[in-house]
Amino acid sequence: DITLTCVSNEVGGPYVGNARWIGVRLADLLGEAGVEPPSKGGPADQLVARSVDGMAIGSPVETVMDGRDAMLALGMNGEPLPFDHGFPVRMVVPGLYGYVSACKWLQDLELTTFADYDAYWVKRSWSRRAPIKTESRIDTPRPFASPEPGVVPVAGVAWAQHRGIARVEVRVDGGDWHTARLAAQDTKDTWRQWVWEWRATTGSHTLEVRATDLDGYTQTEKRVGTVPDGATGWHSVVVDVT
Repeated sequence: DITLTCVSNEVGGPYVGNARWIGVRLADLLGEAGVEPPSKGGPADQLVARSVDGMAIGSPVETVMDGRDAMLALGMNGEPLPFDHGFPVRMVVPGLYGYVSACKWLQDLELTTFADYDAYWVKRSWSRRAPIKTESRIDTPRPFASPEPGVVPVAGVAWAQHRGIARVEVRVDGGDWHTARLAAQDTKDTWRQWVWEWRATTGSHTLEVRATDLDGYTQTEKRVGTVPDGATGWHSVVVDVT
């Protein structure tokens, strides 16, 4: 079970999703080919995956061989890999944004170095290395919703792939932070659902959320865009309680 995130996902955006994958461990395949990660003396620090459509995506060799469930995926959610998701085989690397890991319709793999080769998106001003940032999102209530006064569930998801989520907090109108209740963690590579019961009062209110990962890092309030290595900031929604 792995949650994938697109680097073009804005704060609160929809380009993140969870699925159950089946495939071959990439580290095992590379090991059979005699590959060693840089930490063990291997000369290559970049693994370039190329697609039949001409896309080239570069991933750190150290990352795909560090024990996480990096894989060449053949199936998704109990079925053969759908064409739109890269049939017949694609890469999946938990903890890395898709543009540096998730090559679909895989044709070949090449070992090289970051110094010698820039992959497709790197040539277009995106970072060479892009670990997924700790983020959270409010899914309910929706923006500009009109809930009634009383107890209103505020809920959503939070993710910090390959680190895991430790805590989610919600605040109303810039007030004190309140700790949300977390669903059971599947794995540290999947998102985590959360909910906080808000005693809503009449009027317009702004709800904000932030997450803390298991490394102790709490999301920054600072809003930045997606380029060059992913957006940051707290997701917020405005509601009118009537």
